[in-house]
This record gives sequence, structure tokens and C-alpha cells, in this order.
Amino acid sequence: MTEPAISIRNLHKHYGSKHVLQGIDLDVYPGQVLGYIGPNGAGKSTTVKVLCGLISDYSGDVRVRGIDVRENPVEAKRLIGYVPEMAELYDVLTPSEFLHFMGNLYGLDEQLCEGRIVRMLGAFGLQPNIHQRMDTFSKGMKQKVLLTSGLIHNPDIIIFDEPLSGLDANSVIIVKDLIGKLAREGKTIFYCSHMMDIVEKVSDRIILIDQGRVVADGTFEELKQQQGNQSLEQIFARLTLQDGLGRAADDLMSAFETGKS
Repeated sequence: MTEPAISIRNLHKHYGSKHVLQGIDLDVYPGQVLGYIGPNGAGKSTTVKVLCGLISDYSGDVRVRGIDVRENPVEAKRLIGYVPEMAELYDVLTPSEFLHFMGNLYGLDEQLCEGRIVRMLGAFGLQPNIHQRMDTFSKGMKQKVLLTSGLIHNPDIIIFDEPLSGLDANSVIIVKDLIGKLAREGKTIFYCSHMMDIVEKVSDRIILIDQGRVVADGTFEELKQQQGNQSLEQIFARLTLQDGLGRAADDLMSAFETGKS
């Protein structure tokens, strides 16, 4: 079998007395789209920060393409493209200036970088805005620049953390199609999202974590068979003990009854 692109063994992380990750074990292989889901506070963002080399005070072993992320963070980061839900862009810069800066960080040739900037921003409909300062951009426009910055160096491993935030419907379709094409090129996709319908469609494997532990791992079809042919939302609610979500909606509606005669 192909060596895993991402390998995590017995990953633990504490914030003070809070045990956020409690022994995560995980292999993700080239060409695989992994949907990594869980409720707020489950440990998704912490896992991503560890993988990206943003957190080093953890216990366990974390490797990308065999490189120890803690011991060789710069070398590991060269293999990773990271697209966060929100990031502070240097919005006094233009997309061209910002993306050339990112390309320089990855050691890209200037001409190659320029060609990728023009083609990628053009694909997102931003070619007329390439030399416009980003402090005038909408959230969706900034997200398109973030997507471009995470992919511009053609990384082997791509970590998406709610990458569709703020995007219009056409751009969502483009990104979903892009994820499939990247996987077919042999890229490893680590996809975090709360949007169950998107995770269900783009992922060929889904891992659900709760309270820092893996509580489900398999394809969507496998999870359905294990959990009684339910939707991913229903599986999520059952395994994270959130079956009262429907009742919560009723409770919220009841607030409108307050004060009625």
C-alpha cells in the first residue's frame, strides 16, 4: 500500500486542564479526500493547527510525507497548502502583490508565479480586480484570494478549513469540482467543515471526532450501514449526543410565544 501522506499517532493536546485531543490515530493517503467533522470544541481546529505546524506543544507523532512536523516544521510546511475559514490578509495590498509575496515565501519563480496568479484569479472571476487594493473587497472576494494563496505553490497536501465561507453559489461549484480534480491528481485533501451536505458529496472518507476522540471512520456508505441508513446530519447528531437538536429548535420557536395573550 502507498505510504500515508499524513500520519498521526496517539495525538494528545491540553490547554491547561482541558484535554482537547485524546489519542487521535489517523492515516490519510495520496488521492484521498478526508472529511474531518465534529461539533464545536471537538478538536478539529487544534488538529489542523498541529498539522500546519502552528502548535508544537503536543504529545504524539505527526508526520506529513514522512517528515516530523514538530522537528522539521519549515520542510513540512512546504508540502502543505492551508485555506482557513478566515484569515487576516494584508488588505492594503492588491491580490497580485499579496500572492507574489506568498509565492516568494515558497521560492516560486516570478514568471511562474505571475502566470498562476493570472490564471487562478481569472478562474474565480477576479481578473479585473488583480491590481485593486483588497480593503475594498467583499468577504467572498477575499476568500477567493485565500484559496489561491493556499494552492499557488501546487502543494501535495491541502488542508481546507471551511473553505466555502462567503463564496457565491457558482464559486462553491468550482471549488467542489476542483477538490475532485486535485484528488485525482494524487493530492491529499484534509477537509474540515460543518456543512454536512458538502462533506457528504466531496469526501471519499469521513472521520467524526467528539471530545477529542475519533467516534466514526469510514465512507459515507459505510457509516450509513453502521448507523441504520441515516443521513450524515443524523449520524452526526446521534454520535455526538445531540439528538435534542430538534427540541432546541422548538424551544427557540417558543420564545416567540412569550408575552402573547
